[in-house]
Amino acid sequence: MASVNVYLIFNGNCREAFDFYKSVFGGEYPYIGTFGEMPPMEGKETPEEDKDKIMHVTLPISKETVLMGSDTGGEWASSFKAGNNFSISVNAESKDEAGKLFNGLSEGGQVTMPMADTFWGAYFGMLTDKFGINWMVNYDDPAKMQQHP
Repeated sequence: MASVNVYLIFNGNCREAFDFYKSVFGGEYPYIGTFGEMPPMEGKETPEEDKDKIMHVTLPISKETVLMGSDTGGEWASSFKAGNNFSISVNAESKDEAGKLFNGLSEGGQVTMPMADTFWGAYFGMLTDKFGINWMVNYDDPAKMQQHP
């Protein structure tokens, strides 16, 4: 069965917010990475002002729940709206399950990032469903996992 967590999006203050959440919930970050640490993508260079922004952070807050987040930047920054800056993140147990969930949730909605293999070893995609809810669907392929964001 898939696990579900909340994914928060920030406009440049993700590290500050997650340091605050960490002070409240305790624990450690299993992963925190910046846009500047990402491998170069064909035809896209990370702007200097975005290099120190958080690309992905995870903070376990209970045995079952992980708070996840990132900063927005570049072409995504213009659509940032405080108060609506979150997604529901679904972590599937198989690539087939991820595809099925993504296809089902995107029916009548808008795909913002099609399901694809990522540089960190996951099969991942993003969408907004027909009710305006943002979703991230992820499958961590154990055979492809590097240090997972």
